[in-house]
Amino acid sequence: MIQTDMFCFQCEQTAGGKGCTKVGVCGKDSRVATLQDLLLYQLKGIAYLGSKILAEGKKIDEGTTKFMMDALFSTLTNVNFDEKRFVRYILEADSVKENLKNQISNLDNLPAAVYYRPPEDVEKMITDGKKVGILADDIDEDIRSLRELLIYGLKGMAAYAHHAYRLGYKDDEVNNFFFTALAKTLDSNLSTDELYNLCMELGKKNFRCMEILDKAHTETFGHPQPTEVLISKKKGPFIIVSGHDLKDLKELLEQTEGKGINIYTHGEMLPAHGYPELKKYRHLVGNYGGAWQDQQKEFDGIPGCILMTTNCLQKPRDSYKDRIFTTGVVGFDGVAHIEEVNGKKDFTPIIQKALELGGWQEDEEEKKILVGFAHNTVLGVANKIIEAVKSGRIKHFFLIGGCDGAKPGRNYYTEFAEKTPKDTLILTLACGKYRFNKKNFGKVAEFPRLLDVGQCNDAYSAIIIAIELAKAFGVDVNELPLTLVLSWFEQKAVAILLTLLSLGIKNIYLGPSLPAFVSPNILQVLVERFSIKPISNPENDLNEILSKK
Repeated sequence: MIQTDMFCFQCEQTAGGKGCTKVGVCGKDSRVATLQDLLLYQLKGIAYLGSKILAEGKKIDEGTTKFMMDALFSTLTNVNFDEKRFVRYILEADSVKENLKNQISNLDNLPAAVYYRPPEDVEKMITDGKKVGILADDIDEDIRSLRELLIYGLKGMAAYAHHAYRLGYKDDEVNNFFFTALAKTLDSNLSTDELYNLCMELGKKNFRCMEILDKAHTETFGHPQPTEVLISKKKGPFIIVSGHDLKDLKELLEQTEGKGINIYTHGEMLPAHGYPELKKYRHLVGNYGGAWQDQQKEFDGIPGCILMTTNCLQKPRDSYKDRIFTTGVVGFDGVAHIEEVNGKKDFTPIIQKALELGGWQEDEEEKKILVGFAHNTVLGVANKIIEAVKSGRIKHFFLIGGCDGAKPGRNYYTEFAEKTPKDTLILTLACGKYRFNKKNFGKVAEFPRLLDVGQCNDAYSAIIIAIELAKAFGVDVNELPLTLVLSWFEQKAVAILLTLLSLGIKNIYLGPSLPAFVSPNILQVLVERFSIKPISNPENDLNEILSKK
């Protein structure tokens, strides 16, 4: 079966809840989508060879591992829209694959992806890409569903491994799994049970990956501390930093110090303000705007610059295309890109542009929100939380968070948070919190009712908090007065969901819609084993939750 244009259903907003077939809802065109398919096919060939090397008791070289995680990361939703970059990735993948072939003695009877050699002509690449996309194989619906679930989980884990690696932290167990797991997607003999078990194994590996990233962040920047963050504008030149990469932010802060430029975080960079080694820079002045889907409106014609360090990037409007810069795996045709050279990035172009633009002309009235409630902070007062629960002052915990998005239905999370009883405590993380993080929820016992745990990868913090509280109460995590109400959008959310399921966490409320790539049969398995529930409306869901606890 050959795709005529494109087919992609990896994100929550996919067209009609079924799949994008002409152009991605995210904005990628069919050419980029097809090149991404061809790159993934190349990565499967690399993975198969890598798994053979591992089976022989040898190590995969670090350059190959880094290429694997970066190339996977580049295919995440809203990361890279640049056709030329994908052509380079595909050709580099060919070199990587040929190098791996030289390390294997027997190259007979291997999957076609191992032998494939890409043409240098982009039109021929696109022709080839249409032969290897999601629907190219005529396979069982449930097999395809589990393969895609595994692939999207690997893409999400690759993003977290990428961030840890940039800070010098890595783990062979995690890195090797990229090869052994992705290689299995070429095995037509695997059963649904075997693929399901691989997905659960990925969840456990991602938990380890998030642990490594947490260690990378806290050992490099310190443990987050409760911190007030300015959310209004200050006079003067500025750069807005979006995405997730704290190392990029640190390097930019170092290079802008003393230059009269204010640095603002945006989207998932908001938690950066809680880290001691970042918030010590006085020109890290605040957070601008909200979640990723509002960036076209928020960045429209601003007199300053934007640095996109990772997803989530939208097609830039002409009114700011000359002042938005990408770096790392992020890319968009016609947008200036800052490369890393010998482990360092030179942000001079964006600094000069910010000074040229001049910035805002006056200060706004100050408004602030509170961040910095990662596991170290929360567990530091665990005895007080436990006492508040035992005394009845805290009746229930809610984790309300995950990805935000433009698709209708996400106001559910705002309404849900607003309707939670006053004697409950809300943990939140990722960009979904922008739906309600500027609202005043007051206090419960002596704690703010809304505790911002951090980025999407800081789901690790939330899990550790739950595990440690369960130990203190002498119960299983599922017996805690805790409910997870999650919104998902892209592949990192898939990896986190698999992590939660692999840890046996049940009764998760998930929305705003269920993944199009999960077949009815696979969904039924997840519902039966983990009691996953699609969200309905805030009143009904709250009544159901509180009546059971």
